[in-house]
Order: sequence, then C-alpha cells, then structure tokens
Amino acid sequence: MAASQPLRANTVEAGPAEVVLSPVVSQAGSPPAIVLQLHEELAWDTYLPPRANTFGWKAGQALKRFFDIVVSLSLLILLSPLLLLVALVVKLTTPGSVLYEFRVLGKRARPIVAYKFRTMVSNADQLKVSLLRYNEMRGPAFKMRDDPRVTPVGRWLRKYSLDELPQLWSVLVGDMSLVGPRPPFAEEFAEYKPWQWAKLAVTPGITCIWQVSGRSDIADFDEWATLDLHYIRNWSLWLDLKILLQTIPAVLRGRGAY
Repeated sequence: MAASQPLRANTVEAGPAEVVLSPVVSQAGSPPAIVLQLHEELAWDTYLPPRANTFGWKAGQALKRFFDIVVSLSLLILLSPLLLLVALVVKLTTPGSVLYEFRVLGKRARPIVAYKFRTMVSNADQLKVSLLRYNEMRGPAFKMRDDPRVTPVGRWLRKYSLDELPQLWSVLVGDMSLVGPRPPFAEEFAEYKPWQWAKLAVTPGITCIWQVSGRSDIADFDEWATLDLHYIRNWSLWLDLKILLQTIPAVLRGRGAY
C-alpha cells in the first residue's frame, strides 16, 4: 500500500491519495476491512506538519500527556459525587446499563472503547439504520436534532455534555486526550475522503475546535474536518488551553448539543 500524500495546509478538496486497498473481508463484529488496513499500513506521519519531527513538538506532546494525566485524574476525583449522581439518575429513569460502550477509533485508526453515560434507549445502535435518512449532517457522521432514541434525561445530559464525563478515564489511560479531534465510529471512518483520514493522525479528544465552534450546528462534515485539520497543523499547548477555556462557556450555553 503506497503512502498517502502529505496534507496540504490550504487544500480541502484535495485529490484522492495514492492508496491501493486490498480486497480484504473483515470478520463479523470487527471494523470494516479498509479501516483495519489503514490502521496498519497508512503513512500517518505524512499528515502531520513538518515541525512534528522537532524537539519542540515532541516535548510539547510529552507535556500535553502529563497535563492530560494530572487533569483527568483530578477531575475524576473531584467530580466523583457528580458522576455517582448522574449514574444513579440514569439507572433509575431508564432500563438498561448506566454506561454506553463508545466503540470508536483512536490515534491512527486503532480501535478503542471509551465510555459515556447512556443517553439513548438500550437498543439505539440497532435502531440507527432506520433513521439514517433523517441525518442532518452532510457527510459520514450522523447527527439528528430530534433523535427519538434519546431519553428525556439523556437529552438534558447531552445539552450540558455531562454524558461525556466518563471519557476522562480514557484520557487517563491514554486512549484519548482532553483536546483533539472527536473519535469516529469505524463505519464513519470507512466513508472518509482520503484528506479526512488526517483527523486520526493525532490522539482524539473530549473537546475540540468543532466543540467550541457550534458543534452539531455545523451541518457539513467537510467543514468539521477542516477545523480538525486546522487544529493539527497549528497545534500548540497554548491552543489546547484556549480550546479548554472556550469549552466552559460553550458547554454552559448548550449550543448545538443534541
């Protein structure tokens, strides 16, 4: 499989990368074959800016990881009463498990399992197929403002992003970061355009530029992906801090959260 062409800073509608995909059939329940192949064979570093090879970038990434560990552990301890309260509310108001297994892709399309507080009916994944025609996002991601699968309590949890709090554990163990592109489902990633693969060249995060720029109010996936690529090209510890600070009012307003 030939390496993907490096991402061009000002190119969104770039031509397809020179990639040869093998006719591999994935096993039942595993990610699509193209996802497994890209995880193993794609030249992921070609999607990073040239400065990714410098000491400054590598030191910054090490500090980012240290910050992730300290903050996620501190928040898990400080917010433990809130986490227990939300878990109790979910358990008492809807049948099914408290947590939803968020089976998505991490850095370099590696399959990971994160967790959210469950905000939908227990068979939501099976019902998704019947709702695809109502998708309000142009592109592979699925977003529906009045999704009938969402429970009344779940709608409130989503509005203020309380359902995302269990992902702090994924940050602590290194599968996710506090800041980074949101992790996609494998089926969504399989439909990405080659230039959009770059979203997974870095560790995915709980919050990102998309989160503080309107979230689901951004109805075009190309625009969402462009924001993530802008983040990757311009990454710095200061940018992470700025996004974290902007996340607080964005969450409190609940804009675009559904």
